[in-house]
Amino acid sequence: MQLLAPAPGEHVLDIGAGQGVLAPHVVVRGARYTGVDASPRLIAAARRRHGRIGRFLVGDARRLSLVKGLVGGSCHAAVFMLSIQDMDPLGPILTSLDWALRETSRVVLLMTHPSFRQPRHAGWGFDASRKLVFRRIDAYLTPMAVPMKALGEGRATRSFHRPISSYVNGLASVGFAVDAMEEIPDLASPGGAPGRGRDPRTEAEIPLFLGLRARRG
Repeated sequence: MQLLAPAPGEHVLDIGAGQGVLAPHVVVRGARYTGVDASPRLIAAARRRHGRIGRFLVGDARRLSLVKGLVGGSCHAAVFMLSIQDMDPLGPILTSLDWALRETSRVVLLMTHPSFRQPRHAGWGFDASRKLVFRRIDAYLTPMAVPMKALGEGRATRSFHRPISSYVNGLASVGFAVDAMEEIPDLASPGGAPGRGRDPRTEAEIPLFLGLRARRG
């Protein structure tokens, strides 16, 4: 929300909105909220929870121009909150974003940090000689689709890893320049024991999330 900074009268588009958890935080600042998600089930849940304050539409992030109720060039800002890494390919998504946003606009991406948190290609290790917990990185520059374990009765999905340059350059291709970045660590609870044998001091130094904001116009 610090990066998004919605202002009164603005129209914010939440792409991959899920159950619409951002809606009340946007609306309380006087902005209008529209959430789009490819899952009818999640959109139905969003409407039950937040339908009085926001608008929720079923749609494909790669084809926003086909979403009934969306008007091209009508949104002041867009946000992908932990959703961009579930979407592929990136090019059509950014072209679609370009269609939805005004000439003067901004976009915020929040994701697990691509440099340190690649699914199945990064993990914690322990250097016994130095008594040091470290983060092991097996791959970074190569884009990849990583199969993810299904949760409960849900279907198995894929996480699409891309280096940070893919996002910066992709946003630039539709006229956006990154002007702010936040790297957010996984801090241990005060007084709590480190989880899974990890060192909370190390976790405080190696980011869990990356937030990027880009502007144009």
